[in-house]
Amino acid sequence: MAGRAGRYGRASGKRSRHGRGARARGPGPGELSWGYVLATPNDTATAPPTLIGSVQRALRLLEAVAGHPHGAPAKQLAREAGYPLPTTYHLLRTLTHEGYLQRENGVFVLGAAVDLITRAGAHRRRHARIAEALSEMGREVGAAVYFAVYREGEVEVVAVSDDPARPPVEEWADFRTTAHAHAIGQCLLAQLDEEARKDHLARHQVQSLTPHSVRSEDDLLHRLDTVRKYQLAVEREEYAVGTVCAAIPIHVGSAAATVAISLPAGEADRLPSVTEKVQRMAESTLMTLAFSISI
Repeated sequence: MAGRAGRYGRASGKRSRHGRGARARGPGPGELSWGYVLATPNDTATAPPTLIGSVQRALRLLEAVAGHPHGAPAKQLAREAGYPLPTTYHLLRTLTHEGYLQRENGVFVLGAAVDLITRAGAHRRRHARIAEALSEMGREVGAAVYFAVYREGEVEVVAVSDDPARPPVEEWADFRTTAHAHAIGQCLLAQLDEEARKDHLARHQVQSLTPHSVRSEDDLLHRLDTVRKYQLAVEREEYAVGTVCAAIPIHVGSAAATVAISLPAGEADRLPSVTEKVQRMAESTLMTLAFSISI
């Protein structure tokens, strides 16, 4: 989860109205005596941004190449971008060396580095859409809502609702190593095959986090049997004192996934009805997005 630039610009270059030889007046009442004139916030808006021309030219070439699915030769790209041919060759060589372009049969096409950036951008947008969907659910049911998957041997909380009135539980202990103690982890572990579950518990051993947590691996395995039977994981203050949670499995191909909710312990009586509402909403609005995240 970088600092902002100051809102004051450089000192003004204007001469004093008293003339070159006149002594500048001292600060009046309420004025700052910093030794230079403060610019107004509007001054910074008129300052031109600092841009790197070579970077701009490289980006224009990438855009030109992207306009040719089957590639284009250097001379054509130079004409389209409006650059001298020697400059174009230098930029093309650099972009090819860095993996943003590749040359095939005398033409330039987009390279693997562009694919990586494109996939990352698409992945981020899907995450944002899921977070938005969770926030809508949370506002409707009055609870914090989570979406998580089990990926590469670990619990991964993909997105959480964003509502200051219903904040998510504070991750005071790493969700990945405490899957046995929270509803998200229990729901995901219940969906794993025996080998994967044993591997997880060998790496992340069961230990009590609160007075209400499961005490041993045997206790956890009995709990997971119940989760599989009822397709529901419920934990009351096992991960965080003062919070109750429920998680339901989401079927997205072969991936283990879950949608979960949390409420203050004082609202535990709402847990069944809220869980039921979230399950209906998840099935209708989240399944496609969840599948795209899980693969």
